[in-house]
Parts: sequence; structure tokens; C-alpha cells
Amino acid sequence: MVAAVVSIQTTNSQETLIIQRPNNGLSLKGNISIPGDKSISHRALMLGAIAEGQTNIQGLLLGEDPHSTARCFSLLGANISQLNTELVEVHGVGIDNLTEPSRVLDCGNSGTTMRLMLGILASHPEHFFTVTGDSSLVQRPMSRVIQPLTQMGSQIWGRKGNSLAPLAIQGQKLRPIHYHSPIASAQVKSCILFAGLMTEGKTTVTEPALSRDHSERMLKAFGAEIQVDPETNSVTVTGPTKLKGQDVVVPGDISSAAFWLVAAAIVPGSELVIENVGVNPTRTGILEVLEIMEADIIQENQRIVAGEPVADLRVRYSPLKACEISGSIIPRLIDEIPILAVAAMFAEGTTVIRDAAELRVKESDRLAVMATQLQKLGARVTELPDGLEITGGVSITGTDVETDGDHRIAMSLAIAALNATGTTNINQAEVASISYPNFAQTLQEICT
Repeated sequence: MVAAVVSIQTTNSQETLIIQRPNNGLSLKGNISIPGDKSISHRALMLGAIAEGQTNIQGLLLGEDPHSTARCFSLLGANISQLNTELVEVHGVGIDNLTEPSRVLDCGNSGTTMRLMLGILASHPEHFFTVTGDSSLVQRPMSRVIQPLTQMGSQIWGRKGNSLAPLAIQGQKLRPIHYHSPIASAQVKSCILFAGLMTEGKTTVTEPALSRDHSERMLKAFGAEIQVDPETNSVTVTGPTKLKGQDVVVPGDISSAAFWLVAAAIVPGSELVIENVGVNPTRTGILEVLEIMEADIIQENQRIVAGEPVADLRVRYSPLKACEISGSIIPRLIDEIPILAVAAMFAEGTTVIRDAAELRVKESDRLAVMATQLQKLGARVTELPDGLEITGGVSITGTDVETDGDHRIAMSLAIAALNATGTTNINQAEVASISYPNFAQTLQEICT
């Protein structure tokens, strides 16, 4: 079989990922090591920075977003060694000993950095901070974390009625609250819990559905007093508390694994083994949906690494069936919906995705962008107010598509292009490096 052509063309620092499907087809074969989990990488850097003593991090994601977190917390006084996958050493300053920086804290494109860090900054009395981000981040809503922090007594100012960055924060001694979040969001939950670390009393967050629980697990490992009530989707932190530096092993990011899970499932003759994937049950919605779609996925070598469940995932091509994706599972696969839309293009029947309006305020309006770009390829996609409707089994043809500066859009379009006749040019594909720096190289290696 002739190898697929996967190449990169660079013009004025912007990359176009070019995928040319051979006339006689292609398949995907091999073992893949994926980048470290982005959510865990952020939290390990942050908690290590405000803990006492040294935190050692193995397997850290080297994407742009964790670099933004490391830069911000270095300006706040933490001593963080050069980021790498082998070992990152973080010498923390302690929970109540951040430095008031003389410079603006730049979060780049990372909403996680900004939202989680706000909880830490707001709870530091007599300190003043300013935070900003790139042209995309300063348009993303921050009121979802500013409102509960304001209820706790914080003082935060920003654009558009204190809802958009740049933001100015005057640290305060906060009061504990029980916050009933209108959305299931790990970022909102984590921000409030982080603020509660320096707040006297019990700070509780209750969600309408379960969101990813990496913060709870890691806070407990660092020594915080955490109570979890799964029946009410509530988490409580008791403060003030001190954190102790820990050894953290970051598993592979299931959100990155999702691209290869779908790729092997939709490309005939494919078989991939994705190694060392974090399979935390608050993150495995993608596996549950693909199982409903009758994908052939097996979890092998299941184990616990540093408190997080990990497995190798073996996936083989199998004809997929359409399904409905909605309700309480959405928070557990919100980042994977773009690639699930690609899976739906090659499934028998019509797949409906609902309750996913949150995707409109990510790095891009992911519902609108995915609908527009998949339609360019010839897919039958209808944009819904809170989701997508995709009719599978339609042949697609390569063309020029746009990422809108969104890393997950870029990688999802690349996977779709594997089944497109002719050549697909994915413009501004360099944004994939935000969460998956060697995505294109891995794609080249597994195409046979």
C-alpha cells in the first residue's frame, strides 16, 4: 500500500498540514505514546508552586498552555525548572507567600491557567495582580468564576462589566460559601476550591452533573482536607490549609488519545495501541460513546499510577453506528465533541449531539466552526443551538479548511481528511501545539 502523504508547508510562521489520501487507500498501524494530560499538568504546576517544599513532576505536557502556567507562577515566586517530560522540579513558596509581581501575568491561550489562578490570586490579601491573555482568551467569559469569587468577597475588575480580561485583582481575606454552579465545569469548581485553601471554614461547590475530578484527587494528595459527596456532586475544602510538595506522574491525556481512537475506528484496516492513557472515570465519556457506536476498543494493562487509573487502549477498525450524545455525559467528553463529530461522519445513521452549548465559548465557537468546515468537505452536518446533527455514510472530498486558531479543530479536521478523496489543506495547523506538539509527526509515522 502506498504511504499517505502527510506534510507541512510553512509560510510566515503559519503552517498548513497537507493530507493526500492515496487512490488505493491507507491504514493506520503502530503503538502511540501521547502527550501528558493537560488538566493534570496545569494542576501539578500550580499546586507545586503554592506548596511547601519540592514537587517533582514526570510526564508533563510540553504544550504552550502549561508553559503559560509555569511562566505565571514563576513571576509569583515559585522556582520552576525548565519544562520537560522527564522531570520538572517545582520549589513552592507556600500557600500564603506569593510574590506580588511587577509585571502583568500573561496566560497566553490558556483558559485553565486564568480561571484556576484567579482563585489563588483573589485569596491573597494585600496583593495586587493583573492578568491577561492572547486575542482569543480575552474574549472568553470569566464571569463564571468571577461571580462566585465575588460572593466570597473578592475584588476583581475587568472589561464588559468585569466579565472579560484583562483583569485586575485586589487580593482579600475571603469568606467560605456553598456555591451551586449553574454549569458542570471543572474549571469553575477548581477555582473556588483553590480560593478555599486560604479561606477559614468550609467552602463547597455543588454541580448539576459530575465534572472531571483531577483537582480533588491532587488536592488530597498534597494534604488538603477534601470531602466528596458523589450523591450530590458536591466537593468541600476546609481552610486554611497548607500543602506539601509531592511526586506527580502525569498520565497520557485521553483528550489527545481521542483523535487516534477515532482515526483507527474509521479508517479500514487500522489497528493502534495508545499507551499510558489516563482513564479517570470523570474523563472516559469518549470511551463510553465509542462503545455505544460499536467501536472495537479494548483496555489493556490497567493500573493505578500516582492515584490516577491508567491503561493502554487497543483500537481496531469497525463499522460504526450513529447514536445520541447528550445529558450528564457531556461534561465528561466536552473536549472530545469535535472528534466525535468526525466519528459520526462515518457512522451508519444520524448522530445528534445536544446540551453542548459550552463549546461556543471555547478557543473558538467549536459548534459553528466544525459544522462549517466539515460541510466544506462534503459532510451532512446541521448546526443546532446546543449541538450538531451529523448524517453518516456520505463520501467526502479534500479541500482547504480552516482551524479558526483552535487546536482541537485542527486535529479533528486532520483525522477527517484521512477518509477524504484527494488532498486536504488544513490552514493554521500550528495551533495543534497548544496541546499536542508532535501531532503531525505521529500522524506521519502511523500512516501505512
